[in-house]
Amino acid sequence: MTDYADITVDRDGPVLTITLDRPDAGNKFRHGTCLELSDALQRFRLDPALRVAILTGAGEKFFCIGGEHDEMTSLDQSQVLPILDVYQAIDTIPKPVIAAVNGFAVGGGHVLHTVCDLTIAAEHAVFRQVGPMVGSFDAGYGTWYLEDAIGRKRAKEMWYLNRKYTAAQALAMGLVNEVVPADGLRERAMEVARDLATRSPLALGGLKSAFSGRHNGVSGQARMAHDQFLTLYLTTQEAHEVSASFAERRQPDAGRFWQ
Repeated sequence: MTDYADITVDRDGPVLTITLDRPDAGNKFRHGTCLELSDALQRFRLDPALRVAILTGAGEKFFCIGGEHDEMTSLDQSQVLPILDVYQAIDTIPKPVIAAVNGFAVGGGHVLHTVCDLTIAAEHAVFRQVGPMVGSFDAGYGTWYLEDAIGRKRAKEMWYLNRKYTAAQALAMGLVNEVVPADGLRERAMEVARDLATRSPLALGGLKSAFSGRHNGVSGQARMAHDQFLTLYLTTQEAHEVSASFAERRQPDAGRFWQ
């Protein structure tokens, strides 16, 4: 796999594990981190042998505690943290992405796990939004998808009051799918990933597009239609017959596909 500076990427059969690898900095993302994540996710999307991705953080304390504040205040707008591209990639890739939260998930790091399809948390994980405390907010994935997961009142509580929530509290409110001992987190995430890898990729891709499409307007519907079209066009006898008949300048034998 490609060598990166801020992340590590490990491949195990059909499962790709992407690890934010800046533990001394809280696994914060900076400009280069976002570019590396986008590249790794695009490679995951395009590799037909890879079926599920796990996203986690290095070390035992931090999953991700958001973006580098110094970068956000020192770079011009065209350079600052293209993290939205990462959120969009996770949301639109027609393959499952699992967040394995190994510690603090705060700010943009909290949005990062929220936008993943499933979240498995270590028992010591902590979840928090801090936007109003630092003068920032997320008016897209971090609010809409959070509301879907835990309800409007609880999502507003999380954003407005900036409280810390334990893994057990997160499980109770529907913010995560499972809570496991810290030493079993990666093993459990891999177990779930391998289980998902046995499912129909067409069905999983269609379901994921359906879940995200209602929030993404015409682009979401277009993505769902595009991905399903490609699958049908490349794999069905009907598409092969109609395409071949056009190339051979003859009438297609389409009647048999109406049955």
